[in-house]
Amino acid sequence: MVRMITGKNGKGKSKVLLEKVNEEIKTVLGNVVYLDTTTKHMYELNNKIRLINASEYMLDSSDKFLGFLSGIISQDHDLQQMYFDNFLKLANIGIADLENVVRELDLLSDKFGVEFYISVSTQDGDVPESLSDRVIAAL
Repeated sequence: MVRMITGKNGKGKSKVLLEKVNEEIKTVLGNVVYLDTTTKHMYELNNKIRLINASEYMLDSSDKFLGFLSGIISQDHDLQQMYFDNFLKLANIGIADLENVVRELDLLSDKFGVEFYISVSTQDGDVPESLSDRVIAAL
């Protein structure tokens, strides 16, 4: 399942995502990965959470991003949750492509049992209607 935190830039999506992951790590039985475009949140994350700075890799398309995720999942059979901060930039997509990429994440989630939490920068709630039920926080 893919769950989303949405809102305009600067409204606190990263803070909500960090609070969520740090709370979840207390009860999660498997491993947790946090993908970001920088390492600036390194010291805000529990040390049991694996932080990956995705900007160090050549992820210049959504296909490469999904392949990268598949590689992470394939090497860690205990992976239970993944968190993506600044998702549109990470996946190298626009808001118009969000629905298709979330559909692909759903396939990965169903097949491998990994939960995805993503923060999405939006303008005036422009998340596609079909994804509105996945929003756990709208800022």
